[in-house]
Amino acid sequence: MTGFVLKMIAIITMLIDHIGVIFIKYNTPEYWLFRGIGRLAFPIFVFLIVEGFQHTSNIKKYLLRLGVFAIISEMPFDIAFNHSMIEGSHQNVFFTLFLGLLCITLMDLVEKKLKNHDMIFTNVIVAYLVITSCFLAEIIKSDYRSAGVLMIVSFYVFRNKKVLQALALLIIISALLGGSISYAAMGAMLPIFLYNGKKGKSVKYLFYIFYPAHLLVLYFVQTLI
Repeated sequence: MTGFVLKMIAIITMLIDHIGVIFIKYNTPEYWLFRGIGRLAFPIFVFLIVEGFQHTSNIKKYLLRLGVFAIISEMPFDIAFNHSMIEGSHQNVFFTLFLGLLCITLMDLVEKKLKNHDMIFTNVIVAYLVITSCFLAEIIKSDYRSAGVLMIVSFYVFRNKKVLQALALLIIISALLGGSISYAAMGAMLPIFLYNGKKGKSVKYLFYIFYPAHLLVLYFVQTLI
């Protein structure tokens, strides 16, 4: 399974999740079915962020894309889920992905710069970066908040070790997310285990454009129903 196929699975399950939130009555079997399927999306995006970090030729441009689309997507996100152009109680997932990518970028930089220094000192700096990133995610109330940042960090720490990534995901779900529906996210590990390390079709901007666009489409469809 290529990175392109993984990305399509994440996009489709995310779309199903958002359809459930916007169109299906809360706490019905159909609602929980759609939300359960939607739990697969974020861990796959997390995995792809870490893969992208390892293979990108320009991490600054990667971070810039995430940051720019976080800002672009915020108004469509607020309109779709809160029917308001500006609403500060919950920020879109791009902010979480940006903070997580920034964190592992700085972790990698620290580990390289301080590789000849005391390991305890290096670990303290890394811990500070992780805690700060999680704190920022909680402050701005980005999607998945600190749990999302920790998923990215843990998938980076255990890169190329999918069993440990799955264990870390399970621990984060149990400790921070709660609710039985959150455990459906473990299903994301099946396509991740099937990933063959190949990029597949090049669709760099597919998710970036699809995310704000589909939110606006769902909102306008809702207004017509």
